[in-house]
Amino acid sequence: MGIGPEMELEPAQGALLVADQSGRGSHRLVLPASCQTPLPALVQQAIDSGALLGDGPIEGQVLLEAGAWRLGLSQLGELQRTLAGRGLELVMICSSQPHTHVAAAGLGILSQWPNAAAPASPAKPDSDLQVHRGTLRSGDHLEISASVLLLGDVNPGARISAAGHVLVWGRLRGMAHAGCQGDNSARIVALQLRPLQLRIAGAVARGPEGSPPAGFAEEARIVAGAIQIDPAQPIWPLSG
Repeated sequence: MGIGPEMELEPAQGALLVADQSGRGSHRLVLPASCQTPLPALVQQAIDSGALLGDGPIEGQVLLEAGAWRLGLSQLGELQRTLAGRGLELVMICSSQPHTHVAAAGLGILSQWPNAAAPASPAKPDSDLQVHRGTLRSGDHLEISASVLLLGDVNPGARISAAGHVLVWGRLRGMAHAGCQGDNSARIVALQLRPLQLRIAGAVARGPEGSPPAGFAEEARIVAGAIQIDPAQPIWPLSG
């Protein structure tokens, strides 16, 4: 569900809702580069304007082109509810902001980078962190000789291992092994940390039971020789 190259829209003011005329794709909701108007009001205005320009109310699936907007869980959740109240379903987000991708994964919304490319980092890139985009499915095994940032989920039956940290900006439900070459300081961080098994260096633990805390990433690390799980923020580099 990509973005058609025929319409590269950058609204100067307000948001723009571009209705799909084919009946086979998604409507496009394009956010401006910056705006002082609260996001829900901005979206409502775009929907109303789209209905006025068309033949009536616009309903169906929506692709959000968020640009560099830094949207959190609460903002995206409110946006989902705003759209749902108008008969629209948010199915994908195109964003150049990693924080927005994290929030989208936490809400189960598909996301993509503009032009399918990773965003440029304002900081000097860390050569010890490798980025992998895509979900690991049952039978997959991703092994990295440094730290790894996975933008996607690790499904049951899949494995991810790294010599350094394992960062999953999505749901970790398979097996994860950080510090697989013996680094006891390595950590495992995920938006939803519910794996079948966790390993850090030589320490092994089962994943926690019950539902994960809403809106919080979780972190596994070795404390007093055992793996301990605490709330965490998905930031890099890890410290402490």
